Amino acid sequence: MRNDTRLSRMLHVLIHMARHEQPATSDTIAQMLGTNPVVVRRTMALLKEQGYVRSEKGHRGGWTLAKPLAQMTLLDIHQALGSSSIFAIGLSTDHPECLVEQAVNAALTEAFDAAQALLIERLGSVTLEQLAEDFEQRFQRV
Repeated sequence: MRNDTRLSRMLHVLIHMARHEQPATSDTIAQMLGTNPVVVRRTMALLKEQGYVRSEKGHRGGWTLAKPLAQMTLLDIHQALGSSSIFAIGLSTDHPECLVEQAVNAALTEAFDAAQALLIERLGSVTLEQLAEDFEQRFQRV
């Protein structure tokens, strides 16, 4: 099963965009991510719908940030990308009348809900500015 890396990859892109003066084209972003420009446009459109990026067409066009990194959290970007399921573990529903299955699913659901609430709280408390500052500190040490 493949991991959904969209959040990590888009955070990476947004921080790079903040460091550059000129707009980032879909082709440039696609090369950075090793993907197709159509995939980039589709993904960036999700961020544009929520007001995190904007696009300019034509010569010297491309994607730019619509908000400062300090006004974007990890949770904001996660939600803009469609809030995919955080856990790949699923519940068995082969025998819904089975009391053992019901007990297992209840315990797993409770654990997943608690873990997801904790993760969402943490994602909401970290801004992209904090990630950019962490990068700068790491860069200074190199």
